[in-house]
Amino acid sequence: MNELRKDYLLDRWVIIAKDRAKRPTDFKKPKHKIPSSASCVFCPGRESETGEETYRYEVDGKWIVRVFKNIYPAATMVGDPRINDEEKFFTHGIAYGSHEVLVETPEHGKRFSDLSEMQIRHVLDAFINRINALNDLPGIRYVSIFKNQGQEAGASIFHAHSQILALNVTPSFVKEKMLMCYDYIIKNESCPYCEIIKMEAEGPRKVFENESIIAFTPYASRFPFEVWFFPKRHLPNLNTMSDKELNDLASALKKVIGKLDSLGYPSYNLVYFNAEPKGENFHFHIELLPRLSKWAGFEMETGIIINTVPPEEAAMFYRGEK
Repeated sequence: MNELRKDYLLDRWVIIAKDRAKRPTDFKKPKHKIPSSASCVFCPGRESETGEETYRYEVDGKWIVRVFKNIYPAATMVGDPRINDEEKFFTHGIAYGSHEVLVETPEHGKRFSDLSEMQIRHVLDAFINRINALNDLPGIRYVSIFKNQGQEAGASIFHAHSQILALNVTPSFVKEKMLMCYDYIIKNESCPYCEIIKMEAEGPRKVFENESIIAFTPYASRFPFEVWFFPKRHLPNLNTMSDKELNDLASALKKVIGKLDSLGYPSYNLVYFNAEPKGENFHFHIELLPRLSKWAGFEMETGIIINTVPPEEAAMFYRGEK
Protein backbone atom coordinates (compact mmCIF):
# COMPACT_ATOMS: atom_id res chain seq x y z
CA MET A 1 0.00 0.00 0.00
CA ASN A 2 1.26 3.48 -0.85
CA GLU A 3 2.18 5.72 2.07
CA LEU A 4 2.02 9.45 2.79
CA ARG A 5 5.05 10.73 4.67
CA LYS A 6 5.86 14.17 6.05
CA ASP A 7 9.31 15.74 6.19
CA TYR A 8 11.05 15.60 9.57
CA LEU A 9 10.40 19.32 10.16
CA LEU A 10 8.93 21.04 7.13
CA ASP A 11 5.25 20.97 6.17
CA ARG A 12 6.20 19.02 3.07
CA TRP A 13 4.65 15.70 2.07
CA VAL A 14 5.55 12.87 -0.27
CA ILE A 15 3.83 9.72 -1.45
CA ILE A 16 6.06 6.66 -1.20
CA ALA A 17 4.58 4.62 -4.04
CA LYS A 18 5.28 1.11 -2.82
CA ASP A 19 2.72 -0.25 -5.29
CA ARG A 20 4.83 1.20 -8.12
CA ALA A 21 8.15 0.39 -6.49
CA LYS A 22 11.08 -0.01 -8.84
CA ARG A 23 14.29 -1.98 -8.44
CA PRO A 24 17.69 -0.26 -8.77
CA THR A 25 18.24 -2.06 -12.08
CA ASP A 26 15.09 -0.41 -13.48
CA PHE A 27 16.96 2.90 -13.37
CA LYS A 28 20.21 1.67 -14.87
CA LYS A 29 21.12 3.54 -18.01
CA PRO A 30 23.83 3.04 -20.61
CA LYS A 31 26.89 5.13 -19.89
CA HIS A 32 27.04 8.41 -21.78
CA LYS A 33 29.97 8.99 -24.08
CA ILE A 34 32.39 11.52 -22.62
CA PRO A 35 32.32 14.68 -24.78
CA SER A 36 35.57 15.75 -26.41
CA SER A 37 37.81 18.13 -24.49
CA ALA A 38 38.61 20.05 -27.68
CA SER A 39 36.04 22.76 -26.98
CA CYS A 40 36.08 22.63 -23.17
CA VAL A 41 37.03 25.99 -21.65
CA PHE A 42 37.43 24.39 -18.20
CA CYS A 43 40.49 22.40 -19.30
CA PRO A 44 44.05 23.57 -18.54
CA GLY A 45 45.46 25.96 -21.13
CA ARG A 46 42.19 27.81 -21.69
CA GLU A 47 42.14 29.84 -18.50
CA SER A 48 41.98 33.12 -20.44
CA GLU A 49 38.57 32.10 -21.80
CA THR A 50 36.93 31.97 -18.37
CA GLY A 51 35.98 34.71 -15.93
CA GLU A 52 38.29 36.39 -13.45
CA GLU A 53 40.00 33.86 -11.19
CA THR A 54 39.14 34.09 -7.48
CA TYR A 55 40.93 31.00 -6.11
CA ARG A 56 43.53 28.50 -7.22
CA TYR A 57 45.18 25.53 -5.55
CA GLU A 58 48.41 24.46 -7.26
CA VAL A 59 50.85 21.56 -7.06
CA ASP A 60 54.20 21.90 -8.84
CA GLY A 61 52.99 24.99 -10.70
CA LYS A 62 49.85 23.32 -12.07
CA TRP A 63 46.37 24.04 -10.79
CA ILE A 64 44.47 21.23 -9.09
CA VAL A 65 41.30 23.17 -8.26
CA ARG A 66 40.32 26.50 -9.76
CA VAL A 67 37.52 29.01 -9.07
CA PHE A 68 36.53 31.91 -11.31
CA LYS A 69 33.63 34.25 -11.93
CA ASN A 70 30.82 32.92 -14.09
CA ILE A 71 30.76 34.77 -17.41
CA TYR A 72 26.97 34.44 -17.42
CA PRO A 73 26.25 35.40 -13.80
CA ALA A 74 22.87 35.18 -12.12
CA ALA A 75 23.97 38.01 -9.80
CA THR A 76 26.64 40.72 -9.85
CA MET A 77 28.14 43.14 -7.31
CA VAL A 78 26.59 46.14 -9.04
CA GLY A 79 23.97 48.44 -7.58
CA ASP A 80 22.15 48.64 -4.25
CA PRO A 81 21.73 45.29 -2.44
CA ARG A 82 18.70 46.47 -0.47
CA ILE A 83 15.28 44.94 -1.23
CA ASN A 84 12.35 47.28 -1.94
CA ASP A 85 9.24 45.98 -0.17
CA GLU A 86 7.28 49.24 -0.10
CA GLU A 87 5.06 48.36 -3.08
CA LYS A 88 2.12 46.11 -2.24
CA PHE A 89 2.58 42.67 -3.85
CA PHE A 90 5.60 43.85 -5.86
CA THR A 91 8.67 43.35 -3.68
CA HIS A 92 11.81 43.54 -5.78
CA GLY A 93 15.48 44.35 -5.89
CA ILE A 94 18.66 43.94 -7.90
CA ALA A 95 20.05 40.39 -8.12
CA TYR A 96 23.08 41.50 -6.15
CA GLY A 97 25.90 39.11 -5.35
CA SER A 98 28.62 36.97 -6.88
CA HIS A 99 28.34 33.90 -9.12
CA GLU A 100 31.41 31.67 -9.40
CA VAL A 101 32.39 28.34 -10.96
CA LEU A 102 34.61 25.82 -9.18
CA VAL A 103 36.39 23.37 -11.51
CA GLU A 104 36.94 20.24 -9.44
CA THR A 105 39.76 18.68 -11.45
CA PRO A 106 41.99 19.58 -14.39
CA GLU A 107 41.24 16.16 -15.94
CA HIS A 108 38.41 16.42 -18.45
CA GLY A 109 37.19 12.83 -18.37
CA LYS A 110 36.86 12.44 -14.61
CA ARG A 111 33.55 12.53 -12.78
CA PHE A 112 33.24 13.54 -9.12
CA SER A 113 33.24 9.94 -7.90
CA ASP A 114 36.42 9.28 -9.91
CA LEU A 115 38.32 11.85 -7.85
CA SER A 116 40.56 10.74 -5.00
CA GLU A 117 39.48 11.55 -1.46
CA MET A 118 42.35 14.05 -1.32
CA GLN A 119 41.11 15.78 -4.48
CA ILE A 120 37.59 16.01 -3.04
CA ARG A 121 39.14 17.50 0.10
CA HIS A 122 40.79 20.16 -2.08
CA VAL A 123 37.33 20.92 -3.51
CA LEU A 124 35.90 21.31 0.00
CA ASP A 125 38.80 23.59 0.97
CA ALA A 126 38.07 25.76 -2.06
CA PHE A 127 34.42 26.03 -1.00
CA ILE A 128 35.51 27.13 2.47
CA ASN A 129 37.84 29.78 1.05
CA ARG A 130 35.03 31.22 -1.05
CA ILE A 131 32.43 31.02 1.74
CA ASN A 132 34.73 33.03 4.00
CA ALA A 133 35.53 35.59 1.32
CA LEU A 134 31.95 36.04 0.09
CA ASN A 135 30.43 36.25 3.57
CA ASP A 136 32.68 39.25 4.21
CA LEU A 137 31.25 41.20 1.27
CA PRO A 138 28.72 43.95 2.05
CA GLY A 139 25.12 43.09 1.28
CA ILE A 140 25.59 39.30 1.13
CA ARG A 141 23.00 37.31 3.10
CA TYR A 142 23.57 33.75 1.91
CA VAL A 143 26.15 31.72 -0.02
CA SER A 144 24.68 28.85 -2.03
CA ILE A 145 26.88 25.93 -3.10
CA PHE A 146 25.58 23.38 -5.57
CA LYS A 147 26.62 20.87 -8.20
CA ASN A 148 24.59 20.02 -11.30
CA GLN A 149 25.74 16.70 -12.76
CA GLY A 150 24.22 15.68 -16.08
CA GLN A 151 21.70 17.25 -18.42
CA GLU A 152 18.64 16.24 -16.38
CA ALA A 153 20.16 18.13 -13.42
CA GLY A 154 20.79 21.31 -15.40
CA ALA A 155 24.45 20.89 -16.38
CA SER A 156 25.52 22.28 -19.75
CA ILE A 157 29.25 21.46 -19.50
CA PHE A 158 30.58 17.94 -18.86
CA HIS A 159 33.88 18.86 -17.15
CA ALA A 160 33.42 18.26 -13.40
CA HIS A 161 32.47 21.50 -11.66
CA SER A 162 30.28 23.08 -9.01
CA GLN A 163 28.87 26.58 -8.62
CA ILE A 164 28.86 29.16 -5.84
CA LEU A 165 26.18 31.86 -5.79
CA ALA A 166 26.22 34.55 -3.10
CA LEU A 167 23.02 36.58 -2.82
CA ASN A 168 21.52 39.59 -1.07
CA VAL A 169 18.60 37.47 0.21
CA THR A 170 18.29 34.20 2.08
CA PRO A 171 16.27 31.88 -0.18
CA SER A 172 12.82 31.15 1.25
CA PHE A 173 13.29 27.37 1.31
CA VAL A 174 16.60 27.72 3.15
CA LYS A 175 15.07 30.23 5.54
CA GLU A 176 12.17 27.86 6.26
CA LYS A 177 14.63 25.09 7.16
CA MET A 178 16.54 27.45 9.44
CA LEU A 179 13.42 28.79 11.17
CA MET A 180 12.01 25.31 11.80
CA CYS A 181 15.36 24.26 13.25
CA TYR A 182 15.55 27.40 15.42
CA ASP A 183 11.97 26.99 16.69
CA TYR A 184 12.66 23.39 17.65
CA ILE A 185 15.81 24.39 19.53
CA ILE A 186 13.92 27.10 21.46
CA LYS A 187 11.11 24.71 22.44
CA ASN A 188 13.18 21.59 23.13
CA GLU A 189 16.65 22.93 23.95
CA SER A 190 18.20 20.55 21.45
CA CYS A 191 18.93 20.50 17.72
CA PRO A 192 16.32 18.51 15.76
CA TYR A 193 18.91 17.29 13.29
CA CYS A 194 21.15 16.02 16.09
CA GLU A 195 18.17 13.97 17.29
CA ILE A 196 17.34 12.79 13.76
CA ILE A 197 20.94 11.66 13.27
CA LYS A 198 20.79 9.51 16.42
CA MET A 199 17.51 7.92 15.32
CA GLU A 200 18.60 7.25 11.73
CA ALA A 201 21.93 5.81 12.92
CA GLU A 202 20.00 2.88 14.41
CA GLY A 203 17.41 2.54 11.66
CA PRO A 204 16.93 0.93 8.24
CA ARG A 205 17.77 4.05 6.23
CA LYS A 206 21.42 4.41 7.22
CA VAL A 207 23.66 4.34 4.16
CA PHE A 208 27.16 5.12 5.41
CA GLU A 209 28.90 6.05 8.64
CA ASN A 210 32.44 6.84 9.69
CA GLU A 211 33.88 8.57 12.74
CA SER A 212 32.62 12.06 11.85
CA ILE A 213 29.91 11.69 9.19
CA ILE A 214 26.63 9.86 8.79
CA ALA A 215 24.63 9.48 5.58
CA PHE A 216 21.07 8.20 5.27
CA THR A 217 18.11 8.17 2.92
CA PRO A 218 15.61 10.63 4.46
CA TYR A 219 12.30 9.30 5.77
CA ALA A 220 10.25 11.44 3.36
CA SER A 221 12.59 11.22 0.35
CA ARG A 222 11.39 13.21 -2.65
CA PHE A 223 13.87 11.68 -5.09
CA PRO A 224 14.67 8.02 -5.76
CA PHE A 225 17.98 7.22 -4.00
CA GLU A 226 18.11 10.62 -2.24
CA VAL A 227 20.80 10.79 0.48
CA TRP A 228 21.57 13.34 3.20
CA PHE A 229 25.08 13.75 4.69
CA PHE A 230 25.54 15.23 8.19
CA PRO A 231 28.51 15.88 10.43
CA LYS A 232 27.75 14.11 13.71
CA ARG A 233 28.93 17.16 15.63
CA HIS A 234 26.54 20.12 15.66
CA LEU A 235 28.11 22.52 13.17
CA PRO A 236 26.36 25.39 11.36
CA ASN A 237 28.60 25.62 8.30
CA LEU A 238 31.05 23.74 6.15
CA ASN A 239 33.72 26.23 7.21
CA THR A 240 33.39 25.19 10.88
CA MET A 241 34.41 21.58 10.25
CA SER A 242 37.77 20.25 11.45
CA ASP A 243 40.41 18.71 9.20
CA LYS A 244 39.36 15.24 10.35
CA GLU A 245 35.69 15.96 9.65
CA LEU A 246 36.45 17.32 6.19
CA ASN A 247 38.51 14.24 5.34
CA ASP A 248 35.68 12.01 6.55
CA LEU A 249 33.17 14.01 4.51
CA ALA A 250 35.30 13.58 1.38
CA SER A 251 35.36 9.83 2.03
CA ALA A 252 31.57 9.69 2.49
CA LEU A 253 30.83 11.67 -0.66
CA LYS A 254 33.13 9.53 -2.79
CA LYS A 255 31.72 6.26 -1.44
CA VAL A 256 28.02 7.13 -1.78
CA ILE A 257 28.16 8.98 -5.10
CA GLY A 258 30.31 6.20 -6.50
CA LYS A 259 27.57 3.72 -5.64
CA LEU A 260 24.94 5.95 -7.28
CA ASP A 261 27.12 6.15 -10.39
CA SER A 262 26.96 2.36 -10.69
CA LEU A 263 23.45 2.90 -12.11
CA GLY A 264 25.05 4.23 -15.29
CA TYR A 265 26.06 7.70 -14.08
CA PRO A 266 22.58 9.21 -13.58
CA SER A 267 22.16 12.97 -13.34
CA TYR A 268 22.04 14.45 -9.86
CA ASN A 269 22.19 17.67 -7.89
CA LEU A 270 24.42 17.99 -4.83
CA VAL A 271 23.35 20.91 -2.61
CA TYR A 272 25.06 22.27 0.50
CA PHE A 273 22.87 23.75 3.25
CA ASN A 274 24.90 26.22 5.31
CA ALA A 275 23.70 28.64 7.96
CA GLU A 276 23.56 32.36 7.28
CA PRO A 277 26.73 34.30 8.18
CA LYS A 278 27.21 34.16 11.97
CA GLY A 279 24.24 31.79 12.31
CA GLU A 280 24.67 29.07 14.94
CA ASN A 281 21.22 27.46 15.29
CA PHE A 282 21.44 25.27 12.23
CA HIS A 283 23.04 21.93 11.41
CA PHE A 284 25.04 21.96 8.18
CA HIS A 285 24.25 19.16 5.77
CA ILE A 286 24.50 18.11 2.13
CA GLU A 287 21.70 16.61 0.07
CA LEU A 288 22.30 14.28 -2.88
CA LEU A 289 19.28 14.52 -5.19
CA PRO A 290 19.35 12.03 -8.10
CA ARG A 291 17.24 13.11 -11.08
CA LEU A 292 15.82 9.72 -11.99
CA SER A 293 12.16 10.70 -12.18
CA LYS A 294 10.17 13.55 -13.69
CA TRP A 295 7.66 15.66 -11.84
CA ALA A 296 4.31 16.13 -13.58
CA GLY A 297 1.09 18.08 -13.04
CA PHE A 298 0.20 16.62 -9.64
CA GLU A 299 3.61 17.46 -8.21
CA MET A 300 3.56 20.96 -9.68
CA GLU A 301 0.07 21.69 -8.35
CA THR A 302 0.32 20.20 -4.87
CA GLY A 303 4.02 20.13 -4.06
CA ILE A 304 3.50 16.49 -3.04
CA ILE A 305 6.11 14.36 -4.76
CA ILE A 306 5.51 10.74 -5.75
CA ASN A 307 8.64 8.67 -5.10
CA THR A 308 8.69 5.15 -6.55
CA VAL A 309 11.70 3.99 -4.51
CA PRO A 310 11.07 3.64 -0.76
CA PRO A 311 14.06 5.12 1.10
CA GLU A 312 14.50 1.88 3.04
CA GLU A 313 15.06 0.01 -0.24
CA ALA A 314 17.35 2.76 -1.54
CA ALA A 315 19.45 2.40 1.61
CA MET A 316 19.75 -1.33 0.99
CA PHE A 317 21.08 -0.56 -2.49
CA TYR A 318 23.71 1.82 -1.12
CA ARG A 319 24.74 -0.73 1.50
CA GLY A 320 25.14 -3.36 -1.22
CA GLU A 321 22.26 -5.49 0.07
CA LYS A 322 20.10 -5.15 -3.03
